[in-house]
Amino acid sequence: MDTTQERTEEQSFPYDVFAKACPSRGTLEHVTGRWGGLTLCALHEGSLRFNELRRRVDGVSEKMLSQTLHALERDGLVHREAQPTNPPRVDYELTPLGHGVAERLTGLVDFVESRMDDVLTARTRYDETRGA
Repeated sequence: MDTTQERTEEQSFPYDVFAKACPSRGTLEHVTGRWGGLTLCALHEGSLRFNELRRRVDGVSEKMLSQTLHALERDGLVHREAQPTNPPRVDYELTPLGHGVAERLTGLVDFVESRMDDVLTARTRYDETRGA
């Protein structure tokens, strides 16, 4: 039995990320894209203001972070709280759904970071055999 069939039989979800038109595919893209994943992991550490989040997610542009936050908010993963102060204060935090996703992502991040020596060794070996 193949993995997809096993998954389908074990978990009868009404959505299938492997189906082209399934809406879960868009959410998966938001969550697993470079900026979405990093944003969720950063917010897993606690509530952050926009500029704090931008500093934490090193390399993201203001525009990309804004687009990422909008997508994650639309998907119900991030909550945006605007305070009626002068100047305005906007805080971002994970929703309960967002916490569930971020918990899984941080596990993956921890695993990748803990195995980077193996990855770097594999890259070197690959490059050496291909003359790169």
